Amino acid sequence: MKHWLVKSEPEAYSWATFVQEDGTAWTGVRNYQARNNLNLMQPGDLVLFYHSVSEKAIVGLAEVAALAIPDATAEAGSPWVAVPLRPVQPLSRAVGLAQLKADARLGELALIRQSRLSVLPVRPEEFDAILELGAE
Repeated sequence: MKHWLVKSEPEAYSWATFVQEDGTAWTGVRNYQARNNLNLMQPGDLVLFYHSVSEKAIVGLAEVAALAIPDATAEAGSPWVAVPLRPVQPLSRAVGLAQLKADARLGELALIRQSRLSVLPVRPEEFDAILELGAE
């Protein structure tokens, strides 16, 4: 099992909307590296849901529901894909970007190193540390 982080502006698509809809196909990714990460996702992989821009915090835990499919929001025949995700649970406490940066265990976290990328891998030890921070 691999671990991932996806980013969304809460004003555009929030955790609350994601939960209300009981999941979504993660569409609209138009960066090749992020697309490659979507293609690597497997059903059952766990995904951290990050509110970007205004909140800058990890707020929930999701799960990959199925393999990548063509992105319905992209032009037919394009290389863009979407991955169906479903909510698992909110974090008991949101984990802010400042808190992530301050934690020595997360010094190599892709979110910090590649802050503009919208779909990122998370190493198992980083994932566990984030869940621990979110449970405090």
